Amino acid sequence: MNESLLRDLVPAVIGVLVRRGADFASAEDAVQEALIRALETWPDDPPRDPKAWLVAVAWRKFIDVTRAETSRRARELAMEVEPPVGEVPATDDTLRLYFLCAHPTLPEPSAVALTLRAVGGLTTRQIATAYLIPEATMAQRISRAKRKIAGLPLDEPGDLPTVLRVLYLVFNEGYSGDVDLAAEAIRLTRQLVALTDEPEIAGLLALMLLHHARRESRTGPGGRPVPLAEQDRTRWDTTLIAEGVTILQTALARDRLGEYQAQAAIAALHADARSAADTDWTQIVEWYDELLRLTDSPVVRLNRAVAVGESDGPQAGLAALVDVSPDLPRYIAVTAHLRERAGELQRAAELYAEASRVAVSVSERDHLTRQAARVRQLLRP
Repeated sequence: MNESLLRDLVPAVIGVLVRRGADFASAEDAVQEALIRALETWPDDPPRDPKAWLVAVAWRKFIDVTRAETSRRARELAMEVEPPVGEVPATDDTLRLYFLCAHPTLPEPSAVALTLRAVGGLTTRQIATAYLIPEATMAQRISRAKRKIAGLPLDEPGDLPTVLRVLYLVFNEGYSGDVDLAAEAIRLTRQLVALTDEPEIAGLLALMLLHHARRESRTGPGGRPVPLAEQDRTRWDTTLIAEGVTILQTALARDRLGEYQAQAAIAALHADARSAADTDWTQIVEWYDELLRLTDSPVVRLNRAVAVGESDGPQAGLAALVDVSPDLPRYIAVTAHLRERAGELQRAAELYAEASRVAVSVSERDHLTRQAARVRQLLRP
């Protein structure tokens, strides 16, 4: 059975139930129940019209729950008149559902969880496993999110930047458990691209594909992170790179530049280089300048300093750090890198060690510790 097809149908089926009068939370719960039934019955008895089947089963489930929860005969009688099971209207509420689940009033963790469940079609257990938290905790998070947007109709969605940020957050979670969140984010973003011609959505898809193309080379034995300059580029997925570049070029041709397009352009320049030494750092700095114009992000300023150090030399990179806050998590590590490039090995070793003590993850801490040890080895006679 094609589980991807099931997931693709989820938002459209929820939209049908909402248009028939179901509230969002009840519609989403009913569709999840229908998905479970589908997983149980479709392998032996696949329907001719999967969407109509899901709508019919989910609607009956909604009616059953409504009857159980209310004692008012009038509402019960109204619900007994079932819409025909046959052909389902072609109206697709998927796009509106994306915006509703990523509504600005929701905290980002809740928006991510709700998007994966209502738009992605994942179960609460799958989402909880992917985020390495108890299923009950994730269920509470999703329930709170549904309650918060309960009064918002599908025609009052959130804004596009929130939707894209939520999808990128899902992508950056990568893989854990039985759900590959990076692949799931790409699937959802492809779906969103098909629903609209907004170039910034295409830019996000291109960015995901270009990053995903390097996935197999990003870690070494034991999950050790491998820096971009040291990655085995023969392991990069050239098919994904070609697709990402094509999508990006089409988006840029629309002349409506956004931050995800600019980030994708930087990723494309890295992907285009046959080796780290062949990287066009001058163009990368120019794209970081565009990105700064769009976002004025401290993280972008930090990354730009690294690019300037590669393009114009370590002293220029250190000069670019003047405009960056020392409180940023990677500031010390970047300074260590530039000091090493400038030949200040003793100071670089000290900074790598300092950076390892404030690292935000175990893998990053171990990497920086190894960097400090490597530079100290260079200092020995």
